[in-house]
Amino acid sequence: MSDATPPPPPPSNPYQQGGSQLNPSDEKLWATLIHIGGIFFSFVPALVGYLILKDKGPFVRAHTATALNFQITMAIAYVVGIITTFIVIGIFILIAVAVVTIVFSIIAAVKANQGQPYTYPLSIKFVS
Repeated sequence: MSDATPPPPPPSNPYQQGGSQLNPSDEKLWATLIHIGGIFFSFVPALVGYLILKDKGPFVRAHTATALNFQITMAIAYVVGIITTFIVIGIFILIAVAVVTIVFSIIAAVKANQGQPYTYPLSIKFVS
């Protein structure tokens, strides 16, 4: 029998959040950034935010799911606009989708920053 002591536990990483919840101000910040990110990068920020932050708090989960649903819907509308550009209507669809994306994403970001829930109009519910 040896008197070997067990190895010490690894040092804790203060930057690793694991399964812990975000505080309310961080939830508001991330929700706001995800909505704004959708203006510039389509559904990518919402998808990454949803996958990473969905278990970090109910507020950020609701906003990332809502943003992801809206951005996927707008991506589908962009594809429809691109496909129909050989008809004049496609150009108007692309312009309308761009304006709708900017306006509603800004409204959603303001609501998220205020700590209020927001549901985008004109979005198909893909994730909940």
